[in-house]
Amino acid sequence: MNLAAKDIKHNIGRFILTAVGIGLLLMVVMGMGGIYRGLVEEATLLVDRVNADFWVVQKGTRGPFAEISRLPRNVEDRVLSVPGVLSSNSFISHTIQREYKGKQLRLTIQGLSWPADRGQWLPLIAGRSLGQAHYEIMADKSSGLTLGNKIVLGKDIYTVVGLTRLMSSTSGDSMAFLTRADAQSVQFDLSGDAIRNERTARVNRLQAIDLGSTNPQMAERAGGDSSGIPSLGASMVSAILVNVIPGYDPMAVAAKISAWPDVSVYSQEGQKELLLQGMVDRSRRQLGLYRFLLIIVSSVIMALILYTLTLDKIHDIAMLKLMGARNRVILGLILQQALLLGGLGFGIAYFIGQWIFPHFPRRVVIMPGDLIQLAVIVLVISVLSSLLGIGKALKVDPGEVLS
Repeated sequence: MNLAAKDIKHNIGRFILTAVGIGLLLMVVMGMGGIYRGLVEEATLLVDRVNADFWVVQKGTRGPFAEISRLPRNVEDRVLSVPGVLSSNSFISHTIQREYKGKQLRLTIQGLSWPADRGQWLPLIAGRSLGQAHYEIMADKSSGLTLGNKIVLGKDIYTVVGLTRLMSSTSGDSMAFLTRADAQSVQFDLSGDAIRNERTARVNRLQAIDLGSTNPQMAERAGGDSSGIPSLGASMVSAILVNVIPGYDPMAVAAKISAWPDVSVYSQEGQKELLLQGMVDRSRRQLGLYRFLLIIVSSVIMALILYTLTLDKIHDIAMLKLMGARNRVILGLILQQALLLGGLGFGIAYFIGQWIFPHFPRRVVIMPGDLIQLAVIVLVISVLSSLLGIGKALKVDPGEVLS
């Protein structure tokens, strides 16, 4: 006869409610670990996907994910001319927030180096990659956009031609992919009034100096498009993604480019390390601390629950001792209940988590290794938590049954 099973059957309702409560608490612990993993995965997702050998960024900066980086567009051609370089693609990234169909739509725009990069490497679940140089967009499914949707960005209308899956930025925003020219058009878009004011200001500044009065024909040029004025630089990109020809040493190629006075070079692993140590470091540490505190709270709660269950059985334990039951029988009663509570709680946490985690606003990634680690922690918590009840049970005087 198993005393633990008999006792649980006698108080089945309370035992199930207790197991559900512990399961919900362990689900939060599991969720914290999953959010931690998801944060790291989202931070390094794009770096892993583009799979560049190294990143060329503005001199003295740490790259587009750590801070603002601005490079002239022609750096892409300069890099491509270096011996050993297979491809060099410009990288543009910025976040926008627009109202779409009465709701706020927040997207992290990524500019693809068209036509070399059409987005074929993206994990498409519907539609296709970019097929023309303008007015097409690929968006992540989490944005709520669907194929064929039309969205106004800047002064143009873009059609959703492809949907990706699990492509989100370090801040959790859905990614959207346009050609480089379109991404820059959206990034540097100005209202008509702002453009007219800027052109008028340029003409006024020109006429205020001798050059303007001696060359009146320059006023017409100054009041035109910015792209038509040689002294104004072309639009900037955030970084250049470089792949090396197989057989060439990537470090040697990177060393040649890093010798240029206007750029810095980081490897793929270097960019990931900068991301983890910069943008997400504090969030990672905070989530880790919360998880540690939740494990401690779970241990305390389980210990108190088992102690309370033991107090409820004081009379029964005294009777068992009076009948000659050995201490190991009583120890097994409490320890088995503790392990069963922990096991049921872990199972409930896992199955509820599988149902609810996909609905979280941020990605929750549950790794098999994390599940095994949590299972071991639950086992240790169950054993340690039972010690308080075991200590109380072993001190019970058989004579109490007669009082």
